[in-house]
This record gives sequence, structure tokens and C-alpha cells, in this order.
Amino acid sequence: MSPTIGPSAADIGKLGDLAAESGLHRVSMLAWRDLDDPEAGGSEVHASTVAHYWAEAGLEVTIRTSFAAGAPQMSWRDGYRVIRKAGRYMVFPRAAFSEMMGWHGGRDGLVEIWNGMPFFSPVWARTPHITFLHHIHGVMWNMTLPPRLASAGRFVESRLAPPLYHWTPIVTLSESSKRELVDELHFKSGRVTVVPPGIDPKFSPGGGPSGDPLVVAVGRLVPVKRFELLIDALVDLKDRFPNLTAVIVGEGYERESLEAQLRDARADDWISLPGHVTDEELIDLYRSAWVIASASAREGWGMTLTEAAACGTPAVATRIAGHEDAVVDGRTGLLTAERREDLSAALGRVLGDEDLRARLSGGAREHAARYTWGATALGTLEVLAREAIRLRGRRSPR
Repeated sequence: MSPTIGPSAADIGKLGDLAAESGLHRVSMLAWRDLDDPEAGGSEVHASTVAHYWAEAGLEVTIRTSFAAGAPQMSWRDGYRVIRKAGRYMVFPRAAFSEMMGWHGGRDGLVEIWNGMPFFSPVWARTPHITFLHHIHGVMWNMTLPPRLASAGRFVESRLAPPLYHWTPIVTLSESSKRELVDELHFKSGRVTVVPPGIDPKFSPGGGPSGDPLVVAVGRLVPVKRFELLIDALVDLKDRFPNLTAVIVGEGYERESLEAQLRDARADDWISLPGHVTDEELIDLYRSAWVIASASAREGWGMTLTEAAACGTPAVATRIAGHEDAVVDGRTGLLTAERREDLSAALGRVLGDEDLRARLSGGAREHAARYTWGATALGTLEVLAREAIRLRGRRSPR
């Protein structure tokens, strides 16, 4: 989803002043997938929104990404240019070579989005550059690739690439993700900056929860989201909450196996998989839900959890990096171990205690109010601007 409410005049002013002070006029972003890709998720929403805010402030922004079915090779969105060329694997060498050759125009700065496989920008980039790393993929490699390719992916992510990024400023979404990057990839703490994602103002309270218990989950239907675990936990609760229903929003290649799981559990009449929904439908679901749930194994943040929080809906989520910042345990929701029985118990606790839900709902709204896309766009640009000024021998901005 792209934002419905763009940057304020104050946001534009701050971004424009910082860009001018640091000499940034044209910025390239390298990403694995585009927002128009059928499997686009939070990373793509994040990149698109930051690019939109920067473009509104006067920067010339180009996002270079892989081919998306049904989308043209070049188009414009929200003031920035999108170039979609090469497939899922060839996009990495082709995008790097294209940027080295300057085939799509020069640049003053570069943002690499390291989503599992890096573009190795420190090796070839000669302009100020930073890298956005949402989270370590870790177990995700085995969930999505054959064993040999998974081993290769883990080797590149954990052994080959990190030393090359030793002097590159890294941006990540949460303090818990930063700890992972420092502890597991051995990045220096001072080189990693935390810039949380924003929440669009359209996500706001309204209406109220449904009359009967409703659990909502949102995300790509892929192994890392572990919707099969969530379904098992929900099935365990059905006897206790006979009127319980659940909606799992999203699309992906796990759809058939999840549909089969629902049929086998005789849960397909009360757990639905509607696929993609409109922004308005999603907001209605957030507002109607008694709780939003995530059983994900890896997240840089958990944007759906804070979107729902802005609507007043508490969360039950696995205790992983990213979730530990998006959800304040005991205040905006509950964090739980990554087991079926623990997830079921936490969901049952929230569904069965009206006073707890009310307290968590208030905490969720208060916590979500801290996050704006203006702050995200500015925080990210500050990291790139510091690098540009450092390389040009200028004084660092505040």
C-alpha cells in the first residue's frame, strides 16, 4: 500500500533543507522487488513511501528493481521513477552494472536495500551510499530454497558480505534487529542506525470491535509467516470460543497448502483467506478485530501490527527481533514463544479478558502515535546526508 496522505509542508521543508545542505539532488535506490510485485510486502511499502517523501521534497529518486509481471519496464509513481529489469536473481548483477555505468543518469547518493541477497554496493559504488537491512534472513533460507541454494544464501549473508559492509552506514528498523546485526553479522554498533517505519494517518480508530471474537492476520502467504502455526493455534481455541472467526489477509504461493490445512481441520467455514483487500477493507478489519496476530519467524518490524495498533487493536505475536519493538509486551499486546500451545494460550488470554483487551487497546494507540513516515523519511535521509558530508569533508548536520 502507498500512503494516502503525503508529507506535510514541515516534512518537505526539513527534507529539502537537509538535501541541499548535503548536496544530494539525485538518489538511486536498489531493491529486490517493486511495490507492484505480487509478492510485495512491508519492505516494498517502506521503500516506496520513503522515495515518495523524498521526491516531494525535490529529490530526483529512481528505484531500480526486478521485473514485475504486468508492469512496464519504466514508470513513475508518486513523483519518483521505477525501473524494472531482469529477473529475481539476475537483478543483482544487472542493477549493479547499470549503476556503475550510469545508464539511467548520474546520482549523488545511493540506497541499497539488502533483502536477503545484497547488491554489494560497497565494492562498486563511488558516491555516498548507505544500506537498509531490515533483518537477518537466517532460517528463512531453508524455508524458501532447496538445501544447496539455502546454504549458499546463508554463506553470502553471514560470511561473505558482512566484511565488505564494514564501513558502510547501515539502517535498520528496530533496536532488536540492530542487536541481531551486531551480534550475528558483527557490524559495529556505531555504524548501525535505527529508523522505525511510520504509520499512515488513515490507520485510526473507528467503529469498534465486532460483536463476536475476530482474529485478523496480514502478510504474504509464504513459509516465514508461519500461518500454518497460527491456524493450528486458532483451531485449538474454537471449542472455548464457539463464535470465533479469523481472517488471514494476503496472497502467496502457500495458499493451496493453507487451504488444504483449513479443509482438513474443518475450519474453512470460520477462517477465511480473502487474498488482497483494499485499504478501506483492511482498515475495517483492523478496527473490527479483537486482536491482530503474527506467528512470523523473522521480521524487521511488523508493520501490520503497528497499523492495527493505530486503529486500537492489540497484538499477539511471536517473540522475535522486530516484534519486540513493534509490540510492547504487556502494554500494547502480548509476545509469546514460537510454539502452538503458547500462541494459543496468549490469544485465548486476550480474547477471554475484556479488561485486558481494553488496556492493551489504549496502550496500542498511544504507542502507534509515535511513528510517522515524515520521521522515517527524515531519519533515513539524515544517515545518507551524514555520509555525503563526510565524504565531501563538510561538517556533519545535527
